[in-house]
Amino acid sequence: MAKADAHDPGVEEARRRAEEADDAGRLPIRIGKGEALLGTASWTDPTMTAPGVFYPPGANSAEERLRYYSTQFPVVEVDATYYALPSKRTAESWVERTPKHFVFDIKAHALMTGQPTEVSRLPKAIKEQLPAELTEKKRIYRKDLPQELLDDVYGQFREALEPLVVAGKLGAVFVQFPKWVFPSNEARELILATRERLDLPIAVEFRHGSWFNEKNAERTVKFLQEHKIPYVAVDEPQGFKSSVPPVVVPTSDELAVFRFHGRNKENWEKKDIPPSERFRYLYDEDELADWTPKIASVAKATKQTHVIYNNCFSNYGTTNAREAARLLEELQR
Repeated sequence: MAKADAHDPGVEEARRRAEEADDAGRLPIRIGKGEALLGTASWTDPTMTAPGVFYPPGANSAEERLRYYSTQFPVVEVDATYYALPSKRTAESWVERTPKHFVFDIKAHALMTGQPTEVSRLPKAIKEQLPAELTEKKRIYRKDLPQELLDDVYGQFREALEPLVVAGKLGAVFVQFPKWVFPSNEARELILATRERLDLPIAVEFRHGSWFNEKNAERTVKFLQEHKIPYVAVDEPQGFKSSVPPVVVPTSDELAVFRFHGRNKENWEKKDIPPSERFRYLYDEDELADWTPKIASVAKATKQTHVIYNNCFSNYGTTNAREAARLLEELQR
């Protein structure tokens, strides 16, 4: 497995390109009556925090890194909440360490979308109430949980995010469904139930191309538009059953989301590799430029548009976020 190094040719190229993009993307970009916020899907990936890659000398703690990151970009995605329920104290610290208008997009916990979670990562109070047969398992699914414990998962998640809500720093909860969730009445009901349970803004991302095949595309878009649920448009490797096409369609006038996963076909469905290797891809300027008018078009019709770079290997995501912001700014001139 390759590691990030400040002297790696790819890292050096990304650094040079980031310098050329200058300060682009530090603040929201006004587009029509809306605004676009660009950032990355992590500020803590080990390849990103390696010395000399993105953070300045001395930014060695989680607090210092978040404080620095929030001077460079106006939005970030929190991935850790997918693996473990957040705590209210953590959310309070995020509020304290970031500027007034900084925004956090929070990934929904695995149990909310049908993914398994490790029993060891559940809060102690929930683990203690698990039926005996579940405590012996390494991983469990939402279907395994008694209803009252599933209610506790949603309740604790919602309560923990309250400091972000009060501070006006919560963008949306990203509800990302696994590749085995196909278009169905059950899946659509789960989306609505998730929003109702959380009583928070959500944005939905699918991981199976059938949501936008010839049979289902119109119904998928109509459902999201009728319920004003933001759809997460993605750029990702194509040619797999899990591949979702790069569909760009506004489904809410409040929020639109774009997520860039890179185009690393070789590693897209490879097992037992770290996420940074799966998303290890540095977009070139032409690839970014292809998306610029699409992002601008949606942003003009939407109050706020979040453009998140999930290619978080080293400084790849931060560089592409800066470059994409520069292209958007140039388009407005």
